[in-house]
Amino acid sequence: MAMLRGIFGGLKKGLTRTRETFTSGLRSLLHGRAVDETLIKELEAKLIQADLGLTAVNALIEGVRAESRAGTLTRGEEVIDYLKTQLTALWPPEDRALHEAPAGTTTVILVTGVNGAGKTTSIAKLANAMVQQGKSVMLGACDTYRAGAVRQLEIWAERLDIHIVKGQQGGDPAAVAFDACESALSRNVDVLILDTAGRLQTQDPLMRQLAKIRNVIGKKIEGAPHEVLLVLDATTGQNALSQASNFQDAAGVTGIFLAKLDGTAKGGIAVAIRQTTGIPVKFVGTGETPDDVEPFEPVRYLDALFADEASG
Repeated sequence: MAMLRGIFGGLKKGLTRTRETFTSGLRSLLHGRAVDETLIKELEAKLIQADLGLTAVNALIEGVRAESRAGTLTRGEEVIDYLKTQLTALWPPEDRALHEAPAGTTTVILVTGVNGAGKTTSIAKLANAMVQQGKSVMLGACDTYRAGAVRQLEIWAERLDIHIVKGQQGGDPAAVAFDACESALSRNVDVLILDTAGRLQTQDPLMRQLAKIRNVIGKKIEGAPHEVLLVLDATTGQNALSQASNFQDAAGVTGIFLAKLDGTAKGGIAVAIRQTTGIPVKFVGTGETPDDVEPFEPVRYLDALFADEASG
């Protein structure tokens, strides 16, 4: 399925803070130097600081060391191209498109993540993108624990001129999900996006509630949820990895929306997510507005991460 692939730009702009710190510093570190053990150790520290994750960093450093010993990597300026090549190889061909229901059936996207991750804004970005593609979209406010969460979603629904289903504060989130599915089917809506409570991954009762929502909507719409997106805050770095693991166990996460990429100086977190979880990053948030979303493409991401600002 090709829903939302390749329709937006802005990844290079979104990684500006990372390049101003990590990439700029990396180029300064490597410029005019020979690749020796001293440089390799400094390079290792730099890569760790960028949140690439220890697994990826260890593999990269061992590779640089081996190439140096073999005499095939001698100048610091050659290292960045080597890093890009090796990192590209981390992403085998995989399906990073949103999964859709068969034609004529509502596609259900379940969105989850901890409070403060940028979940509501990410939902708005996805909804806006689909509306721009001519799809009918409905929202379901299944976070019944916080009135503020429902109101935030209502505001976005009003701005985007789309319908929203909500329930009583403190009510059963699964019941709201059921009602939203029923309403979406009756209106022949193309896409239903369900928000869920901003639960912490250590809160077992809430995680069980998430599993209950999955079961309810699966009985109402065959194959639902067709996509389970976990919103991760790029600025939280390695903490995002434990969130991904725990949510995967409870919700069967099929893709990651990496939010707030524009707010971090450690944009290498996408590499760590790939190495640690194997869950595909499907979208990245690159700014504050509903248009600031981009389907994740590894090559474009790495080009933006290592871009030389002097070249524009």
